[in-house]
Amino acid sequence: MKEPPPMSDLVWQPDTAAVSRTRLTAFQHWVNSHHQLSIADYAGLHDWSVNEIEAFWSALWQFAEVRASQPATTVLQDADRMPGARWFVGARLNFAENLLRRRDDATALHFHAEDQCYRQWSWKQLYDEVSRVAQALRAAGVGVGDRVAGFVPNAPETLVAMLATSSLGAVWSSCSPDFGVQGVLDRFGQIEPKVLFTSDGYFYNGKRLNSLEKIAGIVEQLPCIQQVVVWPLLNAEVEQDPTFAQVPRAVSWAGFTAAHPAADIDFVQLPFDHPLYILYSSGTTGKPKCIVHGAGGTLLQHLKEHILHGDLHTGDRLMYYTTCGWMMWNWMASALAVGATLVLYDGSPFAPEPGILWRIAEQHQLTHFGTSAKYLSALEKHDCKPGQQFDLSALRFVFSTGSPLLPESYDYVYRDIKAEVALCSISGGTDIVSCFALGAPTLPVYRGELQARGLGMAVQIWNDAGQPVVGEKGELVCTKPFPSMPVGFWNDADGSRYRAAYFERFPNVWVHGDYAELTPRGGLIIYGRSDAVLNPGGVRIGTAEIYRQVETIPEVVESLCIGQDWEGDVRVVLFVRLREGVVLDEVLQKQIRDRIRQNTTPRHVPARIVAVADIPRTLSGKIVELAVRNVVHGRPVTNREALANPQALELFRDLPELQS
Repeated sequence: MKEPPPMSDLVWQPDTAAVSRTRLTAFQHWVNSHHQLSIADYAGLHDWSVNEIEAFWSALWQFAEVRASQPATTVLQDADRMPGARWFVGARLNFAENLLRRRDDATALHFHAEDQCYRQWSWKQLYDEVSRVAQALRAAGVGVGDRVAGFVPNAPETLVAMLATSSLGAVWSSCSPDFGVQGVLDRFGQIEPKVLFTSDGYFYNGKRLNSLEKIAGIVEQLPCIQQVVVWPLLNAEVEQDPTFAQVPRAVSWAGFTAAHPAADIDFVQLPFDHPLYILYSSGTTGKPKCIVHGAGGTLLQHLKEHILHGDLHTGDRLMYYTTCGWMMWNWMASALAVGATLVLYDGSPFAPEPGILWRIAEQHQLTHFGTSAKYLSALEKHDCKPGQQFDLSALRFVFSTGSPLLPESYDYVYRDIKAEVALCSISGGTDIVSCFALGAPTLPVYRGELQARGLGMAVQIWNDAGQPVVGEKGELVCTKPFPSMPVGFWNDADGSRYRAAYFERFPNVWVHGDYAELTPRGGLIIYGRSDAVLNPGGVRIGTAEIYRQVETIPEVVESLCIGQDWEGDVRVVLFVRLREGVVLDEVLQKQIRDRIRQNTTPRHVPARIVAVADIPRTLSGKIVELAVRNVVHGRPVTNREALANPQALELFRDLPELQS
């Protein structure tokens, strides 16, 4: 089999005319003009943005035209403290007001629930519905600092509930309806919401799945919930559903808003760091951490990423395939602040056929399409060629995140989706509700690399001695504060859990937990989570290096790699899920080992290769290496509710192949 070209290969280059039209270039000119500078390229702009962080974030505030009733008296206070730095002290603003700048009859959003349901809303409809729900929430006693939760699909009503909540200064938190009851209780039980929003159900893989029975079980165990608001998705007459009556304190969406005609929204003005969202870590080592994000930091960071890094313009069409249990939903929602049209999709990305998302991309002439690395890999395994099947002429950007994007997936995108598109592999996380590294529309794309470190993000790669390195693998750190750092963790009054999560290894430096490499040209390569790094013979190996090789083999659908403690050392164990009908015989094992050996090092070659029927993953689609490692070593996995398929863990218990 022909070996893939080197990782350094250039796969896409923006043309000069396109670069000149980007909002990033406009911002660069704006900075030069207002600060008497002569920045010539992205590298120079990034250097300025991290050396002069106050000037950069202040410039972004002005360029992005943040709406605030009161300006800041101090841009950055206690800049030498992480955590502890405070941004835009004295400013007063409202997150929802910045997302609802438009109130016209143009299209604000399209909604698809697989091929079962379609709706289209104008900006006026969106604004008016937020107005009604905000009034109803206020009448229900919801005010500043109260929590409102959603057990919700990716639907228009979810956006409305979030925007109405934030318009009042309350705090929004959501889970997707594929969560189990205990998983929801582990999350919402910690934050004690006053109101819970839900649909009566959702569609997945062509099936109608009722949510109300789960909701009844949740509400019975959460007496803090004073009202459950249910909107119809499966059944227009939701109150006629027999399970509706089983839900304590339930009211239909129509009933909840009936007494409140649309009017101008009273957007409560709040400090920059006022809590906006509570997101959850998806780990499997105890109850999830409740990560609190501030309104101003989330808004400003997302405006930067949409406007400058994503070149998103008013009227562009963005779809990100996500659930409401993943931070990419929050990221996508902020595109409303730019005046872009959102295309919401809920359900399986392969139902009723593998090309469904691309059919929608053609229908709405998407300019920006976002998904996970695993989806792109699976699409290639399905031999789907969207570029041949659909009109993607409007498409300018493809975003990918969730796990490192394999170099072969770059080849797939440019070969089978579109040759002239900016492919942006982005990386950050729930912890910062944004990105440390992502795309830049003025830069080329290199196979296997994230294009750039984010503006204003002082990202470096440090070795074990805490020294910055280039061209070497190490810990991804951020050495200066940034606005979207969490406000803190919920129920962590002294901040000890927050500090322990990010600041213990290198004091006053954010340690993100990614094992990565900064390339000489300024790109990044992510090798996986640093807590899942393998260590055979004392040599650190990122799991992504192994996945890159294994998943190019056609017989392998996906893989998971762990280090097994063995005879005083660690041996590499590779689990593979194979195509239907394929057997893991000696020939295939040799092919896998040879591929890894030829393209990495002998230390990467697994000592054991084991075929499994399924691989466990979180509800946001990430494989859980640490949970599998715990099962293999006979240790408990305490937060199974974080998993989409927890039963898959049993496939790894007491395997005879790992006993010798």
